[in-house]
Amino acid sequence: MPSPSSASSASSTKPRVLLVTDLAYEARGRRYCDEDIALAARLRTDFDIALCHPLDARRLMDAFDAVLIRNSGPVLNYQSSFDAFRAHALATGARVHNQLTGSADMAGKQYLLDLTAAGHPVIPTVDSLADIDRLPTGADDQYVIKPKQGADSIGLEFLTRTELETRGHHADGSLLIQPRVDFTYEVSFYFIDDTFQYALHTPHPDRRWALEPYAPTAADLAFAQRFIDWNTIDHGIQRVDACRAPSGELLLVELEDLNPYLSLDLVGAGVRDAFVAGLKTSLLRLLD
Repeated sequence: MPSPSSASSASSTKPRVLLVTDLAYEARGRRYCDEDIALAARLRTDFDIALCHPLDARRLMDAFDAVLIRNSGPVLNYQSSFDAFRAHALATGARVHNQLTGSADMAGKQYLLDLTAAGHPVIPTVDSLADIDRLPTGADDQYVIKPKQGADSIGLEFLTRTELETRGHHADGSLLIQPRVDFTYEVSFYFIDDTFQYALHTPHPDRRWALEPYAPTAADLAFAQRFIDWNTIDHGIQRVDACRAPSGELLLVELEDLNPYLSLDLVGAGVRDAFVAGLKTSLLRLLD
């Protein structure tokens, strides 16, 4: 029987990865904990894995070779702790997956304004009632209102222009205003680094998380890839969320570039195996 010291030595040959997750977070229509428990089990074949809550990540991260941010919930719930974690990671050169230099949801939703101004195919977005005439009229004369620093539909409202004017939502520029799009369906494209993995869509628009596999066309993939290329994250998992507009074109809804939920339980075993293999390769590349 090997001695405890030899067993410890053998174990230490694997890279140590701290997987940041909030197993107790209750997400509408999703089971965050199940996904991360299953993913951690698959990663253990190649890494020494420890799971921790985002509030503990800053304190524990220095003992690991890399940090993998997974289903850690909206950063708004622990903003000061995340800011401290990010500052420490950047100051020490810690290896973090996803890379902490993303320009999309990781940094708030200002990017939707920037992409609108640059003419990209996104849901048109402004942050002032003074600019609302730049937007097409929303379905049922309604507009979508969401915080620039929001996540997971926190603070999202549907309001008419009159309600917007009455409630003064345009006052400080902290909220985004978009037309309410009467879309056919939503579709999400999942990437590791800059490589497409799979796509899922919502056949029923009123059931956001009742997802089914989707076979993207070449045009669909080109649409999603342009936003991955725009964001220039070298290592990380990204989810491009889009909607199919009445005109038939895809419009970007969000680019999740910090901790996107993956819906891995809804894809086939082969797709899931390929995703896990791709994630392992990405982590090893980060560690190399």
